[in-house]
Amino acid sequence: MTTLLARNATMLVTMDGQRREIPGGGLFARDGMIEAVGPSHDLPATADRVLDLSGHIVLPGLVNCHHHLDQTLTRALPRAQDINLFRWLKAHYRLWAARTPEASRTATLVGLAELALSGCTTCFDHAYVFRNGCRVDDQIAAAREIGLRFVVSRGSMSLGQSRGGLPPDDCVEDEGAILKDSERVIGTYHDAAPGSMLQIALAPCSPFSVSPELMRESAALARRHRVRLHTHLAETVDEERYTMARFGKRPVAYMEELGWLGDDVWFAHAVHVNDQEIGCFAGAGVGVCHCPSSNMRLASGIAPVKAYRAAGVKVGIGVDGSASNDGNDMLGEARQAMLLARLKMSLRPPEGPDTTLSTSDPSRDHEWMTAREALEIATLGGAAVLGRDDIGSLEAGKCADFFTLRLDDVAYAGALADPVAAALFCAPRRAAYTVVGGRAIVEQGEIATIELPAVIAEHNMHAARLAALPE
Repeated sequence: MTTLLARNATMLVTMDGQRREIPGGGLFARDGMIEAVGPSHDLPATADRVLDLSGHIVLPGLVNCHHHLDQTLTRALPRAQDINLFRWLKAHYRLWAARTPEASRTATLVGLAELALSGCTTCFDHAYVFRNGCRVDDQIAAAREIGLRFVVSRGSMSLGQSRGGLPPDDCVEDEGAILKDSERVIGTYHDAAPGSMLQIALAPCSPFSVSPELMRESAALARRHRVRLHTHLAETVDEERYTMARFGKRPVAYMEELGWLGDDVWFAHAVHVNDQEIGCFAGAGVGVCHCPSSNMRLASGIAPVKAYRAAGVKVGIGVDGSASNDGNDMLGEARQAMLLARLKMSLRPPEGPDTTLSTSDPSRDHEWMTAREALEIATLGGAAVLGRDDIGSLEAGKCADFFTLRLDDVAYAGALADPVAAALFCAPRRAAYTVVGGRAIVEQGEIATIELPAVIAEHNMHAARLAALPE
């Protein structure tokens, strides 16, 4: 058995039921699970590994509940910098299909390293393009190399252009093969035990790239094996037009028809929804992953995060694809979620004859997203969306997943009256430590588990090959 003692933090944020914030706090963990959290003087005096966190703030590990790690290969691609989602996808499909297993490995390592440096300890990856010898096994092996807690989909696309879908026919798979491989991946890899480092979800890509039959069959397979279901939904107005024209229904009603409204389901984006649809999500226990930077990058819109939370919908945060965000920074994404929610509030017109700025009304103060609310969404919210009660907070019985920020960094100068808020309001900085299951993945601001410079060099070679492919 191995033990870890983290002590003397300037502030330790628990996100427990009482939302305790403990000056001089620390935690003691054994075999990757927390046994005690509290003032440092109340904890055991020794452990196999002791971290003196004087001058640091300690926060629960951030949970990224929607990503496409392979897209790290195609960041800032010139042909796709200034176009909306459907055109952006068409610019990328064949490039993603042309990647190799070796390229997938480096993309996964680069993306997870950048996430770890931003305080992320759990990542869900929505992998769905499997051509050219690539399998989800490639991402799984890379995640094990670096050591982040990993949830990954055996995703899918089956509806090519000739059948009314958006992707080219040479980028989609046979539906029978998809279901067979999905069963293989679940049986080989899924671990439902508390503290699991690896779980599998099934994730048909979207209403415009997967047939209704595959959506239904994937749901039946997932429920037979008790794994979760995920897809993109209501991301853009174009998607709404597509489902209305093809199925005569808005995206949420289409999901309901397919049996995809349930507490084992979470949707990425869910930007274009109305009050009735928000109520459907709440009633069914559906979760939503908010991806603020991607939605801004592609001009998709602003998800109604405050309305979701007011209705009782589970909400987490996702970095989304590294080519629709071009970064893998979860702390920055939590900050962006806070700021974008404030912008959405300001866009609501004043009620009644008053023409003053609506956000100046003290009666609307509850509509402001606070720093602590954004942090809650990025931790406990993401855990709930992924169906996990063993991560998201620092308390006895949960995984020893946390990160620290040095409060003597120039970014926090003058902000120490409230260091918790400073972590969200001030410019995001690298984590000093990121610990997953009691193991340090980041130490003193550097990745500790892989030789990152060599990975980056190889990754850039793979990316250059894809960028040189014809449009």
